[in-house]
Amino acid sequence: MRFDIVTLFPDCFTSVLSSGLLAKALAKQIAQVNLVNPRDFTTDKHHKADDEPYGGGVGMLMKPEPIFTAVESLPTLPRREIILMSPQGETINQPLLKELATNYDQLVVICGHYEGVDERVLHLVTREVSLGDFILTGGEIPSMALLNGVVRLLPGTVGKVESLKSESFEEGLLDYPQYTRPANFRGWKVPDVLLSGNHAEIARWRYEQQIQRTGDRRPDLLEKWQQEKQGGRGRGQGAGSRGEKNFPMSNDQ
Repeated sequence: MRFDIVTLFPDCFTSVLSSGLLAKALAKQIAQVNLVNPRDFTTDKHHKADDEPYGGGVGMLMKPEPIFTAVESLPTLPRREIILMSPQGETINQPLLKELATNYDQLVVICGHYEGVDERVLHLVTREVSLGDFILTGGEIPSMALLNGVVRLLPGTVGKVESLKSESFEEGLLDYPQYTRPANFRGWKVPDVLLSGNHAEIARWRYEQQIQRTGDRRPDLLEKWQQEKQGGRGRGQGAGSRGEKNFPMSNDQ
């Protein structure tokens, strides 16, 4: 997948792109990231990419011309989405990341800055995306989150595909508690069931913990999960529908 990041501050991405899974994905050519600075597409001698808003107001707005020219300079792959990182967009969640990872070959991501971008840039954009209901100094950090979330879903990035299937939000619930050695750390013991070797009981415990943790920490998610589960039953879907588990009755699997 190709990513074209339109940003006034390309240096912000240096560390992110040179470490961890992202660096490995780039080295394996699973993903390609191209950083584009709209200042390089300005026509005045000062390379001015922002200006004062018409009608007055605080701060500066990014001008439309450099953004349009920067995006129009890029190659166009058949399945392309042009995304503006904006607090007015749809919030990033796992279904959105899956959609982008599955349905597109190219993501052009525009990072706003200052007080945002000229409204006419929206004529270029096909989707607005937000990191959440808060304001940052620019779209660089949200775009890094989007980039990370999409790339890790691309085939070959994560070594064990199974690990992607058992994460928080994959089935509408938060993840269950996890432990490693030592079994007793400063008096905090690993739950006995995890040491039992009984895989059916471990699966049951983990499922119950997912429900409990989601209810405690994200009751909104639990309510949504319960509604979807009930809706599945209403359509005649039996056990094994989304969000339901079938537990083996013995350890012989």
